[in-house]
Amino acid sequence: MALTETDNGSSGGDGGESDIIVKTCVLGGFSESDETRALISSLPEVQGDMVSTESVTQRFLVIMNRYQEQPHLLDPHLDWMFNMILETIRNEKSPPSLVHLSFKFLYIICKVRGYKIFMQLFPHEVADVQPVLDLLSRQDPKDTETWETRYMLLLWLSMTCLIPFDLSRLDGHLESDGGKSREPIMDRILAIAKSYLVVSDCSRDAASVLVSKFMTRPDVKQKRLGDFLDWSLMTITQTNDQSMTDIMVLDGALQSLVTHKHTDHVEVCAPTVLQCLEKKHLSDSSQAMLRKLGVKLIQRLGLTFLKPRLAAWRYQRGSRSLAANLSMSQTTAVTAAVSPDVETREQEEDYDIPEEVETVIEHLLVGLKDKETIVRWSAAKGIGRVTGRLPKELADEVVGSVLDCFSFQETDNAWHGGCLALAELGRRGLLLPSRLTDVVPLIIKSLTYEEKRGACSVGSNVRDAACYVCWSFARAYEPKELQPFVSQIASALLITAVFDRNVNCRRAASVSSPVNGTFPHGIDILTTADYYAVGNLSNSGFALFFLLPRLLPMAVGMDLLGRHGAILACAEITHALYKLDATDELVTLVYKENASRCYCTFLNVVVLSRGFGGELMRPAVCGLIEKLSLSKLPFKNDPVITGWQWLIDDTIKTLHLVSSGTAVVSALSALCEEYYQIQPGQADPQMQGELNISLWLNSPQMLTRCGSALALGSLPRFVIHSKMKQILEGLQQMCTVSQKEGSFPEARRDAVRAIAQVCVTAGVDTHGSPDSVLCSENVSEVYGTLLDSMNDYTTDSRGDVVVVFMSTLPDLCCSECRVKCMMCCLVQQAAEKIDRYRAHAGNIFLRLLHSTEPAVPHIPHREELLSIFPPETTASLNWNAPSQAFQYITQLLGLTQYQYHTLLGLTVSVGGITESTVHFSSQSLFDHLKGIQHNSVALTQFGDTLLSIFRDNLRNDRVAIPFLKMLNQMLANSCFEIFTTQENHQFCVDLLTLCKEIKKSKDISKLRACISVFCGLIQFQGNVRKKVLSQLLMLLCHSFPVIRKTTASQMYEMVLTYDDVIDPEVLDDAMTILSDTNWEDDIPTVRTHRNQLADLLQVPRPQVIAKVTTEPTEVFL
Repeated sequence: MALTETDNGSSGGDGGESDIIVKTCVLGGFSESDETRALISSLPEVQGDMVSTESVTQRFLVIMNRYQEQPHLLDPHLDWMFNMILETIRNEKSPPSLVHLSFKFLYIICKVRGYKIFMQLFPHEVADVQPVLDLLSRQDPKDTETWETRYMLLLWLSMTCLIPFDLSRLDGHLESDGGKSREPIMDRILAIAKSYLVVSDCSRDAASVLVSKFMTRPDVKQKRLGDFLDWSLMTITQTNDQSMTDIMVLDGALQSLVTHKHTDHVEVCAPTVLQCLEKKHLSDSSQAMLRKLGVKLIQRLGLTFLKPRLAAWRYQRGSRSLAANLSMSQTTAVTAAVSPDVETREQEEDYDIPEEVETVIEHLLVGLKDKETIVRWSAAKGIGRVTGRLPKELADEVVGSVLDCFSFQETDNAWHGGCLALAELGRRGLLLPSRLTDVVPLIIKSLTYEEKRGACSVGSNVRDAACYVCWSFARAYEPKELQPFVSQIASALLITAVFDRNVNCRRAASVSSPVNGTFPHGIDILTTADYYAVGNLSNSGFALFFLLPRLLPMAVGMDLLGRHGAILACAEITHALYKLDATDELVTLVYKENASRCYCTFLNVVVLSRGFGGELMRPAVCGLIEKLSLSKLPFKNDPVITGWQWLIDDTIKTLHLVSSGTAVVSALSALCEEYYQIQPGQADPQMQGELNISLWLNSPQMLTRCGSALALGSLPRFVIHSKMKQILEGLQQMCTVSQKEGSFPEARRDAVRAIAQVCVTAGVDTHGSPDSVLCSENVSEVYGTLLDSMNDYTTDSRGDVVVVFMSTLPDLCCSECRVKCMMCCLVQQAAEKIDRYRAHAGNIFLRLLHSTEPAVPHIPHREELLSIFPPETTASLNWNAPSQAFQYITQLLGLTQYQYHTLLGLTVSVGGITESTVHFSSQSLFDHLKGIQHNSVALTQFGDTLLSIFRDNLRNDRVAIPFLKMLNQMLANSCFEIFTTQENHQFCVDLLTLCKEIKKSKDISKLRACISVFCGLIQFQGNVRKKVLSQLLMLLCHSFPVIRKTTASQMYEMVLTYDDVIDPEVLDDAMTILSDTNWEDDIPTVRTHRNQLADLLQVPRPQVIAKVTTEPTEVFL
């Protein structure tokens, strides 16, 4: 294999950027012939071994795929590869699996080289017809493993159909030995073609090729063409595009008509076919392939209505022969549009155009507006082909209809289809130079086309197609025809090549420029902004100097979208020039004389932009303020700074009207850093006094609170100095949940982030002032706020704020209580169900545990933790993976100080709904319980912790429901088996008492979980079992029918599981009541059956007691 390397360098400007080196590899030949020969030869040996077969096939596939872009390199080797494989296929001793494998190799070669070239290698003598037909007849069309065999056999059969003999000569005597008549070969081939036209695999495409070859035979055309067309039309009429089966059938029928190239008989049937397609309304189908085939078939029908001729009126440039062009001089080579002579005009006048052509063109114009590119492209080619056979006047009407696609009332699909059609018309010489005055302005608009849709925009395909139009025009017209328009086209293409954000559009524009002598400096520009150079956006800096003066007037214009784009461009260009050290006199003049005036005007623009305009403009102008500040423009002590600060304050105050507060926060930080310092590290008192951000921390608008908090967090250190106490108080108050003001969870989240940022920015000084730094006087309040926020489950306020303090404040966090509280909170978060929070908390926990500079003091159970989490786990443990995290976390259940918080975090994981989290967390928890199952002391301590969590979160549904689910799993796995041997064990008594409180809830999910726990508690001995049964009996008459039904179902399973609950003599009666009673009936009816069950269980019947203030309630007396 030969490789060639091409280096293309492009300088990035004066910034000293290194050249871009583009290496392309071109294959010089088929270098794997020996290996390929060995692979094909090994097919008989490997065909029985699935692993070896797959290995050989994959290797052969890799070799062939290398030549996808240069398939012609395979041509010298196709014969021997084909003959080797065909020899295996023709060998009568080859098993079916080997034959299928050989055909699979043939398909791989065919896919790379293309079926049109490859199928010519098939032998197509008379002796081949019958064997191929017999082999194809034995195939199973529904076998998904052998579709390559059927595909290749159909291609082979399509070649054998070309034998120059009447097929009836091959039939011989149609009577078989058994006296039954055999089917003629012609009918057999047609039946096979029809059967494979309606399959769902690639064999359908090969069947369409077979039809196109088979139906061109004179004998077949005479005897079977009419019947086949009738079958195709009937199939199209009877199918729809609502089921996949009908879609495949319809696809095959359309392909059979599309690939039909013989027009003698079709010309007669064309109106009927067109009428059938009109009734089918394929343009409304949801399947893009059906719409494409419909457009393709309609254009083929249109060509049958028109005489096959070359339009004499078309624009001609030179000759079709390269030798003739080279032999002619420059003067004789120039050929203008040829005017039709008298004879041609008379021929056109005598040539009547059928009415169906208008219908065909109408369908093609509709296809230009289709939502799929493949349909639009097919329609565009159809427009070009049909227009080439029309008279000049009618062709001009078609061009006018295509130009109607370029209306701003049309979608981007219509613009794209219109560009493709114009390119086809221009390439074929059907767009006369007289039309260029109408076409070129539309193409210029298409080069900048963009349509906003929600948060994104569309139009890149339109710009790319417009570049294709320019490419076709540059090669279709003489330079003198394009001379009046070349300046406009060249400018638009250059702007697209340099500034379009889509790399495909930039590259398309770079190769579409008309460099035929009319493009000013065309060669120089194209060698600088070539195909590879424009692929890198950083290479567009050379044009920044010329754009800024032109953008400034647009930034204060009346067009909202233009104003928005110009402001964004000014911001980026200004910062880019700063990065390029552009400090020459010209740039300084632009900054001071032009920019200062326009930047002040921006403020007035924003004030006037309310509603949608304000939402769009405010972030843009804030971005401009940020970039100008970062560019260190000389505006210090300029009145414009006051205006900028007013804009930032007003934007924060009305942040609920703006989609995002990121821009205003970044603008404030950059503005303060550059313009609010008298000298480095010292704030300007006047400017510092103008910052009123803390006044909006209590705003009724949540987004305003969020923006205010983030803005405070972004302030530089010199601004925070002497204001830190006021800032922290406001942020701490904002972190408090207030029922009066609402939850504002996002605001509390941003307040926590701001507290962390402010403290880190201000720095640490143990004996410093609480109004300037984080010190011993205010650190307790800060930690209290952060730790309280870790228990705030209405917000995502948890973050890596704790590690910031612990790694920077060793002298301020020595309190043992504070460290314990913090580590326990981290353990709880590391045991919970949300992966990213678990990973965040777990990583922080390990960083604090293994921190040495400085070491965190007073960590409970440090030695045990280090044995569980050795130093290497910091890098190796993936906290995001439940399979890894929970096997470490559950080991903390054995540490007294961490048991409560670890079990609290595990509760929401084990009782959650995510399958992987529930599986691995419960598995790790049960492994721990299995280890202490026979240790009564450890299990009692675990049970006490479990009860404490239940008691503390009895009315907290976030914990109570998962807790009941987890407890149900524990009881089902007999985790408390040693407790069940003791009568009335205190754990069961306390648990039953707490579950009684849950029973009063109106939450169905909580009640269902409680029912499962009651049924699990039945395994405990003593009076507690009677009490559990009593609770279940009361639930059988619950006011919610679904609870009554669930209780009966759970009790049925309970009785089957625990056979000592009920006397065996009445077991069948009890189970019959539970299973046959309709527990969704009214309560009086249900109560009768419930009481019968209570008698069987030897449990007192619940009695109804009417309370004064509430509805009647059942209790046990």
